[in-house]
Amino acid sequence: MNVASRVSFGGFAAPLAGLAMLAALAGCGDVAKLTVADGMGPAPKLPPPRSALLPTVSIARAVGWASAQDVPVAAAGARVTAFARGLAHPRWLYVLPNGDVLVAESNRPAREASGFREWAAGKVMAMAGVSAPSADRITLLRDADGDGVAELRSEFLAGLHSPFGMVLVGDWLYVANADALVRVRYRDGQTRAEGEPMRVTELPAGRNHHWTKNVIASSDGRRLYVTVGSNSNVAENGIGEEEGRAAIWEVDLPADASQPVAKRLFATGLRNPNGMDWEPVSGALWTVVNERDEIGSDLVPDYATSVRRDGFYGWPYSYFGQHVDTRVTPPRPELVARALVPDYALGPHTASLGIVFARGEPILPAWREGLYVAQHGSWNRRPKSGYKVIFVPFSAGRPDGVPVDVLTGFLDADERAKGRPVGVVLDGRGGLLVSDDLGDAVWRVTGADPGAGAGVGAGTGAARAVR
Repeated sequence: MNVASRVSFGGFAAPLAGLAMLAALAGCGDVAKLTVADGMGPAPKLPPPRSALLPTVSIARAVGWASAQDVPVAAAGARVTAFARGLAHPRWLYVLPNGDVLVAESNRPAREASGFREWAAGKVMAMAGVSAPSADRITLLRDADGDGVAELRSEFLAGLHSPFGMVLVGDWLYVANADALVRVRYRDGQTRAEGEPMRVTELPAGRNHHWTKNVIASSDGRRLYVTVGSNSNVAENGIGEEEGRAAIWEVDLPADASQPVAKRLFATGLRNPNGMDWEPVSGALWTVVNERDEIGSDLVPDYATSVRRDGFYGWPYSYFGQHVDTRVTPPRPELVARALVPDYALGPHTASLGIVFARGEPILPAWREGLYVAQHGSWNRRPKSGYKVIFVPFSAGRPDGVPVDVLTGFLDADERAKGRPVGVVLDGRGGLLVSDDLGDAVWRVTGADPGAGAGVGAGTGAARAVR
């Protein structure tokens, strides 16, 4: 494709002539004709694509949370409190068997390019509150007294490279850096890892348009599954830069940890997969995928889907099955013909990132079976979408119903961003933990205490006391 006049950054491409005007363009571009709900479910509405000289840029300016009493809004019957605050861009969460919580404090790695283009990209990212250098560490949080607030905070592991996903297998903690899978020994109860992280296998890096890498393990601990996002919006830098990307990798773990690992592509055509979890009824691997930009506020819906071995999900040649993206040349009709239709659309440009399936006692009775999804929020849609945590009901291992809001209030009345949810995980104590990279916090959602009034747990807009 002809991309000589375009530059890709921060999830979108813009003509060079318009780079200097990007800050002024916030809020410009086409307006959605459909609702976000129209772009949700197993059969979302997919209108004809719309293109323009300049993409829609509708950035929620970062303002943060005003005070300790300023918190997100929980659904009716639930309550939200601060599990931890004052973190440095907390992205991903992992709960250890003893209940300790690991938080990857991380941001994008330094870009390989420099000069005016990167300066302009930095200005846009600063507007969204995502320009701070990466802390490159994992912090351990411990709530020893069980009151829902972490009273112990310890630097567990430092010197990483834009870390994201984490998983414990046996006595090894695996961490997905932006460029490699690494591991470190873990002993139950330790608050700081011993020794330096050891490299397990390289992961596609380079330009690193989508840098976040996630990792989970099979139930028997013999294999890991690692997400790798694309290096562009729709391969505008050439398909060669996408080798091994837009995919989920399967990594075999040998019985002898000193031996090298083997890895293979498990599924491809997934533009930017992030969250993964095992569906409790079917045992299937599910992921959530951020779809492509710049063809209108109503396209393309992000989605959650079960993942088939050797499945191809369309990127960059088609979206939501076999809807051809004519921007990509040369076309590959033979690949489009085998593109799988995702299971469930999550709305256009919602930037859905973290997922976790409900297990055990539900937070609310209606949330007994289904999928929690953290939606980081749009930049390429007007009006904005995402900026919330939702719950997708399931029945017999399949989506069954309309999503409901779990946690909202991340945008203020002027559509400025107080926070942006990223990761979600069940804490094993009846709570859902949500990382907020803009608000530098981890929130905890639980059922309302018996007799709790609207000011503390019900889903009202009133301020709540933070325990």
